[in-house]
Amino acid sequence: MHKSWFRFLIIILLTLGVFFRFVNLDKKIYWHDENFTSLRVSGYTEAEMVEQVFNGQVIDVKDLQKYRYPTPEKNLLDTINSLAIEEPQHPPLYYVMVRFWMQLFGNQVAITRSLSALISLLAFPCIYWLCLELFNSSLVGWIAVALIAVSPFHVLYAQEAREYSLWTVTILASSAALLRALRLNTISSWILYVVTLFLSLYTFLFSGLVMIGQALYVLIRERFQFSKVTTNYLLASLLGLLTYVPWIFAIINNFSELDQRTSWTSDKIPFLSLVKTWVANPTRIFFDINLDSKSNLIFIVLPLLILWGLIGYSIYFLCRKASKPVFVFILALIGVTVLVLVLPDLIIGGRRSSVSRYLIPSYLGIQLAVAYLFSIKLANPSLSRYRIWQFGFLLLIIGGIVSCGVSSQAETWWIKKNRFDTPENVQVINQFSRPLLVSSNNRYNPGEILTLSYLLNPKVKLQLVTEPNLPKIPEGFSDILIFNPSKVLRKKLEAEGNYTIKTVAPGNLQIFKLIKT
Repeated sequence: MHKSWFRFLIIILLTLGVFFRFVNLDKKIYWHDENFTSLRVSGYTEAEMVEQVFNGQVIDVKDLQKYRYPTPEKNLLDTINSLAIEEPQHPPLYYVMVRFWMQLFGNQVAITRSLSALISLLAFPCIYWLCLELFNSSLVGWIAVALIAVSPFHVLYAQEAREYSLWTVTILASSAALLRALRLNTISSWILYVVTLFLSLYTFLFSGLVMIGQALYVLIRERFQFSKVTTNYLLASLLGLLTYVPWIFAIINNFSELDQRTSWTSDKIPFLSLVKTWVANPTRIFFDINLDSKSNLIFIVLPLLILWGLIGYSIYFLCRKASKPVFVFILALIGVTVLVLVLPDLIIGGRRSSVSRYLIPSYLGIQLAVAYLFSIKLANPSLSRYRIWQFGFLLLIIGGIVSCGVSSQAETWWIKKNRFDTPENVQVINQFSRPLLVSSNNRYNPGEILTLSYLLNPKVKLQLVTEPNLPKIPEGFSDILIFNPSKVLRKKLEAEGNYTIKTVAPGNLQIFKLIKT
């Protein structure tokens, strides 16, 4: 494309990318996982919250506020300790950053999420840097920047109060730093790689998979010989791992808690459902208007066929046309994470490979391959089918823009799908004049109660109990509601509490009404 028009297009896309990352930051529900970000930032453990709040006392919604943001009662070490004890699969770097951010600017949802949005902007220079190191081409870099700027997947996680936008940045930065170190082989370049490795490891546990892919790339590049470059790489990697030793001890010491917290990834789902996620998830990095199985089939099948054709051809074209170091690097970035997650699901069952955020390294590799394809096809207007590729690139960009526009107006999205319809639940609860909402510590309830508390009216009172205790329900309330009771609690309320439990609303709502018999 003509240089002036291409520059203009990049400027427009960067502007849109920034806009979509910050528009309506507080519109989507602050869901279960984000509430656990707030809980960790506050310095409290879930066990402490349950002990202090799920005690059968009637409380106000505002009594849960201290579990949403930093207070003088807990310090930075409490935040780190909360993660180490209960969620060692989440290293502390992002949560420490959020704590300082909230202490400086406040605890509103938009402010909490704005840190992720700001961090996500660093992905633009990082992917450009990576493309310069990998392809030695600014054109590939700018196309990659354009793709990531209006990628609905990356925009969604840029508006999520979780560590995944930071992980995206550290994956790109550590990859670029590695290629730079391999090219220069100087002490300063290897130190930079160690720093980026440290940041990545302390951002997310699966940075270890990225390291494995990088190690595989270096060994193939050096033909499995212990050259000076290989030695320097091994020393730098070892130094990066040594900085991670304190958190490795936290993982080992609290492995049973980690196993329990991540046990949901081992839940077996039908193989066909698993295949559907394998087919749908990668396409969401380019086009995503929250389609599901209830949507018109043509709107599902046609984008999937087009985008998978593009992805497949991009990888094929990369392997045919790019140099061996280039395609080996990208295939390692894509393949290691995919294999480590897919194989256990196929062999022992589970849904690890259906969790799209775990596959961010693979998605970045796909975007690099697509950027390379378009850089070759658009570099020379005299090539055959140039206009078709030009139209295809613009169509891909428009798909991303439309997706981001639709998502920006939504209250929920697929990445925020929890087990319950939170907005509908809140609407049902708030319609009563003076309700008492009863619940227990049944599995996911503590996090869901925090989610509800952001949206409930102050007139709503809470009575939370630890199972198998029964709530002693006081008089003076217009209606007694119960949220997501376990089967055991329901039976005890009916048998010992002399209550009948009636459904308040149809659907997936877990709000029931208690009526004294």
